[in-house]
Amino acid sequence: MPDRHLSSHHLNRALLTRQHLLTRTHHELRRTVEDVGGLQTQYSPSAYVGLWSRMSIFQKNHLTDALGRGEIIQSWVMRCTIHMVSADDHPLLTEAVREHRRQLWTRTTKVDADMDAVADTVREALQEGPRTQAQLVEAITAAGHPKEAFSGAQLWVDLVRVPPAGTWDRPRAHVYGLAAPLIAPVDRERAEEHLARRYLGGFGPATPGDLARYAGWTITFTKGVLARLTLRTFRDPDGAVLVDLPDAPLPDPDVPAPVRFLGTWDAVLLLGHAVRAQLLPPEHRHHVFHTRKPQSAPTFLVDGRVAGTWRRTDDRVEVTPFEPLTTAVREEVEAEAERLATFHVSG
Repeated sequence: MPDRHLSSHHLNRALLTRQHLLTRTHHELRRTVEDVGGLQTQYSPSAYVGLWSRMSIFQKNHLTDALGRGEIIQSWVMRCTIHMVSADDHPLLTEAVREHRRQLWTRTTKVDADMDAVADTVREALQEGPRTQAQLVEAITAAGHPKEAFSGAQLWVDLVRVPPAGTWDRPRAHVYGLAAPLIAPVDRERAEEHLARRYLGGFGPATPGDLARYAGWTITFTKGVLARLTLRTFRDPDGAVLVDLPDAPLPDPDVPAPVRFLGTWDAVLLLGHAVRAQLLPPEHRHHVFHTRKPQSAPTFLVDGRVAGTWRRTDDRVEVTPFEPLTTAVREEVEAEAERLATFHVSG
């Protein structure tokens, strides 16, 4: 039987619903973070904005407290990028990408160091508790290793960002500790399959290439992981094969999509899934991502597509639409902006 073709509108609504941007979820925080495949958090306040847009009930202290309790972990995971993931997911996702991340780092940085010895130095430095990045670099150099080895240390020893570092109030604090010891070793194949399911559950339907870029795997390796899973297949508007979990939601493409606000580097705007779902019109991409911007611009969605950027000034959220908005849409955007402004000043 031929694969069903999905329009870009189908894919847009599928992505929004799985990211809880079509309807805010009543799930608790840990489940929400798992649903969306983790939160990309080079700038940690964006996770708070992302959860506020995705959850029916969310306050800033909910995430800060979860980080403090260790229910949510902030660490380097997919693509060597800082993510917030659940404590249950962290060892699986880390193991699924570990060897690939090591190979990439070794190939691209060419740092002349014994990384196993560097890892031992970092572990020893952290035995008495968390340390700042500067303190860990000092320990590495004092042991005779190049300071550049710190950028790869987290590939040989599992480091986590220790609260209040990486929270709403201290987004740029670089304080690290050791991940909790494992009760039992993680099976690598199980971990790889878990990562693939998390990606498809949060961003599918998708191509194998989409998953490969998300995980930092090669396309050949990715196809091997997918071959071990039970999946359904579709075709995108260009005829490319899409894979998906058998029971993942696929809503009506005509269901209305409400205005939603996103923070910087929200993963819903990144990689192939965003292009295929036409989430960010290409003519406006330079307003959001630019080589002269250290961070992406925070954005808002209208009818499931990026329609402008926003910024907080004093106690207000100011919006800059890419194109004129209708009166009704403008009112909806301004109402959501007011709610976001209230969230910013809340405790």
